Amino acid sequence: MPGISKRAEALTPRAIVEELDRYIVGQRAAKRAVAVALRNRWRRQQVPGSMRDEISPKNIMLIGPTGVGKTEIARRLAKLANAPFVKVEASKFTEVGYVGRDVDSMVRDLAETAVSMLREEERERAKPRARENAEERLLDVLLPPPRTARTPSGAIALPGAEAAAEPVAATESTTRESLRRLLRDGKLNDKMVEIDTSEGGQSFVDVFSGTGMEEMVLNLQNMFPHNKRTKHRRLSVPEALDALTEEEVGKLIDMDRITKEAVRRAEQDGIIFIDELDKVAGRESGGHGPDVSREGVQRDLLPIVEGSTVSTKYGPLKTDHVLFIAAGAFHVAKPKDLIPELQGRFPIRVELESLTDADFVRILTEPENALVKQYTALLATEKVHLDIQADAVAEIARIAADVNARMENIGARRLHTVMEKLLDELSFEAPDLGEQTVPITGAYVRDRLQGLLKDEDLSQYIL
Repeated sequence: MPGISKRAEALTPRAIVEELDRYIVGQRAAKRAVAVALRNRWRRQQVPGSMRDEISPKNIMLIGPTGVGKTEIARRLAKLANAPFVKVEASKFTEVGYVGRDVDSMVRDLAETAVSMLREEERERAKPRARENAEERLLDVLLPPPRTARTPSGAIALPGAEAAAEPVAATESTTRESLRRLLRDGKLNDKMVEIDTSEGGQSFVDVFSGTGMEEMVLNLQNMFPHNKRTKHRRLSVPEALDALTEEEVGKLIDMDRITKEAVRRAEQDGIIFIDELDKVAGRESGGHGPDVSREGVQRDLLPIVEGSTVSTKYGPLKTDHVLFIAAGAFHVAKPKDLIPELQGRFPIRVELESLTDADFVRILTEPENALVKQYTALLATEKVHLDIQADAVAEIARIAADVNARMENIGARRLHTVMEKLLDELSFEAPDLGEQTVPITGAYVRDRLQGLLKDEDLSQYIL
């Protein structure tokens, strides 16, 4: 698609890092690594075909404690590239028995995500035309076309009958255009109409989809076709127009073309983020114990990451050029505890830095979705305007870092718990306060939170 290729060409590594900087504080090494990996995808597309298939993505392993931005970097990267993205936890594959849930499911999830993305893009493109078609159908309901007078079979029409019909047709056309203007101006919004819309019934296959029975779904989906039923509904004009538009959009979308393009995009642009990889790190120990299960998961992951073909509802999907980004804290286990084959499939390793007080201050204020901006916007809906001052931000950052040091270090996620505790009373009382400005100062923060820090059992107060 030309629009996507132009956008990909404009995404230089520097531009990617600058975009990630808008949402994620610090971690420059990790941002540079994913930016180069994403750019290499575009570069590979420019290489001649014979060489293109030989160039495999350089998968990345992000190493660092929780809450420092590993998941957010991968998610923002996928959103920036408009690429299908799936996040899975490696530990879930150990939860049931020896190998746990089918590891191939992550690839099927990627296919589902790609189809959903493409379907939504097509819906947006088809909406203007679908709206026009829906408008015509609604006008037919509001102003039914006149029944044409039929002569008996073999009869000869009377002279002048066609000429007499012309003024009637002109009048009908004028009335229809007048009604169209009233419809577009919203002057018919309070009118109720009765329409017939088709709706797809839930098939037998849908009941089992997503329950870990992917293979059965693949075998049964063609045996139980979707049955479409017509439903008679009484709606207001705006609701009827929306319902008819949705139905017309469905008619304009070519699902065969979408699924084919979705599989191609998942193969060439897909990103799978495997979190908690350290939880399955471990070598076989005597043929029993938890290490067996963990190594079994690693060996199941290996062919997917190396490149294999997985059967999905939309056809076979090759993972040879899917970008895999793995992440883990690796506090106890280390990357060297992974089986050598899997280590070799993640040649790029980046260690993310722990967050400091200064990082917390930046996280609270700099990103476009900064916590201070979020809470200010939330309470502004109740006409309570927060004036969070610089010394308050510094105090919040100091307390969050202090709690992380004395308890489990959960990184920037600690800021959420501290902010919730700080603004708990204000959030509860906001609907009754009326319009006012509440200054949040360093003294206000200490008054609300300092007492809690003196208690050794902080967990009963803050996460």
